[in-house]
This record gives sequence, structure tokens and C-alpha cells, in this order.
Amino acid sequence: MSNDKSWESVGPPPMGLFVAEQARALTEFAAFRARRRLRRRAPRGDGHPVLVLPGFLAGDYSTAPLRGFLRDLSYDARGWKQGANLGPNADVIRELQARVVHLHQRHDRKLSLVGWSLGGIYARELARAMPDKVRCVISMGSPFRDISATHATRLIAIRPGGKPVHENEVIRNMLAQPIPVPSTSIYSKTDGIVHWQSCLQDESETAENVQVRCSHTGMGFHPGVLEIVADRLALHEGEWRPYQREAGAA
Repeated sequence: MSNDKSWESVGPPPMGLFVAEQARALTEFAAFRARRRLRRRAPRGDGHPVLVLPGFLAGDYSTAPLRGFLRDLSYDARGWKQGANLGPNADVIRELQARVVHLHQRHDRKLSLVGWSLGGIYARELARAMPDKVRCVISMGSPFRDISATHATRLIAIRPGGKPVHENEVIRNMLAQPIPVPSTSIYSKTDGIVHWQSCLQDESETAENVQVRCSHTGMGFHPGVLEIVADRLALHEGEWRPYQREAGAA
């Protein structure tokens, strides 16, 4: 898939998937036993900081299960501390950059960024702006490739001016560009909020796309997603290899 401006939007996912989102997410949240088994066998971390960014209209409460899982693996997993994610603006960007600087200085080492949906777009842009402070980026159901291919985009405006993201060609083209740090984009073809094709990055020696089968709303606690996140974060700084799924894994 090319970053060519002439590439047409695939549009949001089918309404059938959208309608089924909440029921599927509840089922995925109930997979307590699978998460406990994963916690026991997942690779332990090295204690480096991980900033976890929520999706649109969500806050740190939504990422609490993911951050708890990462803390159990010995990472210093932190929330974004900005309340509900109401979309990008100058204050949000400034506070996010300050949060990255604070965690980098506190630990005196690079941090990893994990972002869910719109949070993954924030993570990629932070890495683009501050590559000297970012170790890797993991996005989960993030439509950076085509920001219009989601049921939520038309609610988000870029200020000043209030122009919707999906109508802003400059922003759309910028978001689709590769980032200068190792990155993993997790996507699901059964995502009911974001079209999976909008989550695909150009693969390279340090950029990959990894497919799971889950809802968009359940990505932050689905065992298959958590397994990928744990595997990627366990790589040593400066080391990178493509994700290798275990036989029989979701």
C-alpha cells in the first residue's frame, strides 16, 4: 500500500461490526483466566518507563488493565493524566511532550509509547517529534494510515480553525508517513470502529503490522494483544526483530 495522496479512503468498517462492538468487548474482558496464564509466562521487563495513551473519548481508566498488566511485568507503566481524550489541540500536544520529557529525565532512559486508537496516533507523532527520547511505539487499532476510515473521525476537529481531520489533507498525509523509531501496529480485521486497512504501515526493518482477532473496544485487555505488547516491550533497547506468533496463539 502506498502513501500516495491519490489513495482513496476505504471508509469506516461495516455497521454490523460496529453494532457488535460492545458485546464482543464484554466477552473479551471476561477472559480473566487467559490473562492470568499470560501474566505467568510473559517475558519480564527491564523496568523502563512506558507511557500508555487512551483512545478518543476515553481516559486513563480505560488503560488501567493494560497498565496493571505491564506493571506486573516490571515496567513503570504510566497514564497520560489529561482526563478524557477529546481530540488533539495545542494544550494536549504541549502536555504530552512535557510528559515524555518528565519520564525521560526521571528514568534517564528512553521510554516506550503504547497508544490505543487515537492514542496510537499521538504516540507516533510524539516519536516523530522526539525520537531521542522514545524507544519504540506500539499502536493498537490506530487509523494513522487513513484517519477518515473510522466511525469517530468526523467528531474530531483540529484547532485552530476547527477543520475536521478527515478534510485536512496536510494532516492526513503527515500521519501516514513512517516514524523514526521501531514500531508495531496491531490491527484487527473484525474491528468495528476503525477499518483495519487504515492501521497498516509500510513494513521495513523496524516497522511491522501484526494482526489479531478482537474488537476495537477490547484491544486494551484482549490476551492476544497483551501478548504482543509484552513481547515487543521485552526487546532490549536498540534491538529489534519481527514479532513471531507462538503456535496456537490468538
